[in-house]
Amino acid sequence: MSRVNKILPVVLGIFILITILIYINFFQKRISKIPQIPTGKTQEPAQEAPDYPRLSTVTTNLEVPWALAFLPDGSMLVTERPGRVRLIDKEGKLLLTSVAQLLDVKPIGEGGLHGITIHPDFSNNKFVYLYYTYGESGNQTLNQVVRFKFENNTLLDRTVILDKIPGAPNHDGGRIKFGPDKLLYITTGDAQNPSLAQDTNSLAGKILRITDDGKPAPNNPFGNNVLSYGHRNPQGITWDNYGKLWAVEHGQSATDELNLIEVGKNYGWPKIRGDQKQNGLENPILHSGSDTWAPSGAAYLNGSVFFAGLRGQALYQASMDSKGVTLTEHLKGEIGRIREVVVGPDNLLYITTSNRDGRGIPDSEDDRVIRVNPEKL
Repeated sequence: MSRVNKILPVVLGIFILITILIYINFFQKRISKIPQIPTGKTQEPAQEAPDYPRLSTVTTNLEVPWALAFLPDGSMLVTERPGRVRLIDKEGKLLLTSVAQLLDVKPIGEGGLHGITIHPDFSNNKFVYLYYTYGESGNQTLNQVVRFKFENNTLLDRTVILDKIPGAPNHDGGRIKFGPDKLLYITTGDAQNPSLAQDTNSLAGKILRITDDGKPAPNNPFGNNVLSYGHRNPQGITWDNYGKLWAVEHGQSATDELNLIEVGKNYGWPKIRGDQKQNGLENPILHSGSDTWAPSGAAYLNGSVFFAGLRGQALYQASMDSKGVTLTEHLKGEIGRIREVVVGPDNLLYITTSNRDGRGIPDSEDDRVIRVNPEKL
């Protein structure tokens, strides 16, 4: 075989190898330009929720705060019984200038500026509702529900929604809230006239249900504003996650009540109290027996109704499960009288003290709004 014939296969082999390497390099570059399909989303490291302490003070030096209502931006409106509405911004700073100073409020005894709530469509209409006591003639007092428009940190355009709710120095009720059905619910006391609680034509001693402009709700049982009757002085209402309405009310010296409210039912005052029974009258789910809670605001969170205790000086938790309802006391005697409890947008509880109402022993910072971490109770 000639020398050429021997070299030719070697040259050919080298040529083929070079060609293969060129093609491999070419395709690698092409493949590197093809967009890659992600195998999963890249996530930022999860941020831990703030570890709030058991109790933390939001603001101090209020005068008998009665009710709280959170606004969509996380700030809150607070009513003070003498007739002021205050604003606490979302950082917890109390604005020095009042949102409103209601000159017709009559703060006599337990009367004065009470409940506050915002309209379910507040983001569009800016409606805020208040419940307060006012004087008619002489020493006679009445209560009313009034609607305002919230603009530039001021309440404007006063409109009376419901008027001439019987009033008295004591037993004025005063809690107002919109329910899941977007109707307005109002608690009223018996105005120190127990017989009014059994009169379905009277607004006293009732839980009322009306539309946002003050008309009776379409399905009310008596063709008027009354939802339930036979109440002495209910001051707290809330709804559980099944849409059931719960209410707390003051008994006579003792036998304060936690009731499950049903349409058209009679809750007994003044005919029965505690465990006493009578046909056609409803018994409470829980009552305080010989003790006194003096319950006020109520809120539902994680399977429990939390309610404030004035004379009881505690935050009460009624835990609900398939076996029934169990009551637990928290903060007993730690911060004095407690008037209000609401659930904030952070799923923490917000409560107010009521030590400057003439029945407590205030300290230099009372009255306060306090944030409560329920996981640490």
